[in-house]
Amino acid sequence: MTTSYKELLAQREALEQAIAQARQSEIASAVAKVRELVAEYELTVQDVFPGRAGKSAAPKATSKVAAKYRDAATGQTWTGRGKAPKWIEGKDRAPYVIA
Repeated sequence: MTTSYKELLAQREALEQAIAQARQSEIASAVAKVRELVAEYELTVQDVFPGRAGKSAAPKATSKVAAKYRDAATGQTWTGRGKAPKWIEGKDRAPYVIA
């Protein structure tokens, strides 16, 4: 007996729905087990995922970059990183270097 293309597509759709439902059910069961173990052993994020910073971890300290250029007319400065500001764009930067 030959199955038609439309019948096969309908079977595939039914299988995909069954797969999605089974996956959701198994995920819910796995999450429940994990939560039970975490509570039982009083585990922390660091215990379960070592080397990963938790959301409560302090942000990394970033250092500010010293300005390399200054516009004498306005006092504005630029570090030399990123897009150049209008006051120095396309000009010789030597006169603006901060000594």
